[in-house]
Amino acid sequence: MKSKWDTNVKDKLILVEGWARNGLSEEQIAKNLGVAYSTFRDYKRKHPALSAVLEKGREVVDFEVEGALIKRALGFTYEEVTEELVKDPETGTAGLVPVKRVIKTVPPDVSAAKFWLNNRKPDEWKYDSNKNEIDREILKMRQKELEAKLF
Repeated sequence: MKSKWDTNVKDKLILVEGWARNGLSEEQIAKNLGVAYSTFRDYKRKHPALSAVLEKGREVVDFEVEGALIKRALGFTYEEVTEELVKDPETGTAGLVPVKRVIKTVPPDVSAAKFWLNNRKPDEWKYDSNKNEIDREILKMRQKELEAKLF
């Protein structure tokens, strides 16, 4: 008797990669394959091919999102082309023809930049309310020390 790996999973690795790329959770992927999530986790340990396609699928979209976030944080320009449906008098066929090209600019997005910096340089950019409270207490102590020395 064949296992569910042989009947439900092995020949669907390309689907698994696509589902991972589309953001499905491992639980959802297991359900799509018709296997229990615990079985799916076992298959990941026993079959490196399954782990590899999951990682590959996630990696592709992670790079795309990262690229879009960087682009948005820094701002960018693009060309907008307006097209018009025009009928060719000789052939009688219609087709889209560019009639106007405009270069547009999207300014840098502060929220995207902040998100990027909070995650890439957390020691310098991440807000920590506990740290700020400690910093305030240290400043109060230093102020009291200075006042004691001055008066």
